[in-house]
Amino acid sequence: MNLDSLSLPHKFSILERLMNTREILGHLVGFDSTSRKSNLDLIRWIAKFLAQKGIDSRLVHDEIGTKANLWATIGPSATGGIILSGHTDVVPVDGQAWTSDPFALTEREGRLYGRGTSDMKGFVAVALSAIERFAAAPLARPIHLAFSYDEEVGCHGVRRLLATLDLKAFRPAACIVGEPTMMRLVTSQKGYLGGRCDIQGFECHSSMALEGVNAIQYAARIIEWLRQRMQQHNRIGPFDPRFTPPMTTIHVGTIRGGTATNIVPRDCGFDFEIRAVPSEDPCAIVEDMRRYCRETLEPEMRAINADCAIHTELLSRIPALEGDLLSNAVRLVRAVTGDNDCLAVAYGTEAGFFSEAGIPTVICGPGSIEQAHKPDEFIDIAQLSLGDQFMDRLAAQLCLPLVGSPREV
Repeated sequence: MNLDSLSLPHKFSILERLMNTREILGHLVGFDSTSRKSNLDLIRWIAKFLAQKGIDSRLVHDEIGTKANLWATIGPSATGGIILSGHTDVVPVDGQAWTSDPFALTEREGRLYGRGTSDMKGFVAVALSAIERFAAAPLARPIHLAFSYDEEVGCHGVRRLLATLDLKAFRPAACIVGEPTMMRLVTSQKGYLGGRCDIQGFECHSSMALEGVNAIQYAARIIEWLRQRMQQHNRIGPFDPRFTPPMTTIHVGTIRGGTATNIVPRDCGFDFEIRAVPSEDPCAIVEDMRRYCRETLEPEMRAINADCAIHTELLSRIPALEGDLLSNAVRLVRAVTGDNDCLAVAYGTEAGFFSEAGIPTVICGPGSIEQAHKPDEFIDIAQLSLGDQFMDRLAAQLCLPLVGSPREV
């Protein structure tokens, strides 16, 4: 891919900026960065792109070196900077009925189609397109780029990235996670917990069923416990009207077990998820489920065979985001967008991890979450233009003299 073709002067029109953003987005979409694959080709392309603009970057690899996060800083070496965060991985296209190549940007009727256009390579393209404008501006505070891997499968990359950063040294004032919000300000998200439950029973011939321990039937009882817990949330909450739905949800997504109808199954397992309102700890629900298994189900099972057991494993966790409406991040995005609303979303993002690390964080980016993960995913061209304007106004805000503490915007 030819990076030289992206070179533009520091000052150019709204249309020229949009054309630049669109060209960058075309390159990004051209990389199949599905989470099950490496993202290194895409990340190295971004690193080379930044280097040609005079911006150094640092890669933070995963444990086996097949994926990487990218961290870069534009502007002065000062505290109080802003992090622009985006993930580079996308969900699979397997089995989806696309009408165009999902890994080739295609324009139709004011929309740009391709996997990741909305979720969330559109934001990455907007940020990269603004690099020259950022670099040419007299920034009083730096802009940091944080592009991660494996957000779609548990936010693994951002956790590793945050573990390597000396946050006390540069004390960022705010983080903007560019998930698709139609450039609206989002200050809160539900927490997420994904888990797996494996049941070990005792197999025997089905004609002697009472001498066995049917793992599938015990799995069904745990799933029914989860269903009843969900019904409890539906009836008595806790409720948070900012979210749709306004309560914690519990969902069982996959189940596996058994070998034949004439064998009492020894093994069964299922995967579940909890999407919790910020006021509720999803780990507490899992502990209640474990207590039910430990105190009620396992004694029954072990009365027949002592080796029977139920094991519950937590696979992934995304912290909730409960935005402080007076935080630097909220005040900054309100100043840039003029949006005084504070929206909440039920889906999980990396924002919870930045917030948990002590960085005031909001979610705001181009495109609609309604297009995410679907066949013929698209982003409206007008949304990219709004993203470009957002970056210009952000740079203008960061050129203002720093007043007060290093964390003040």
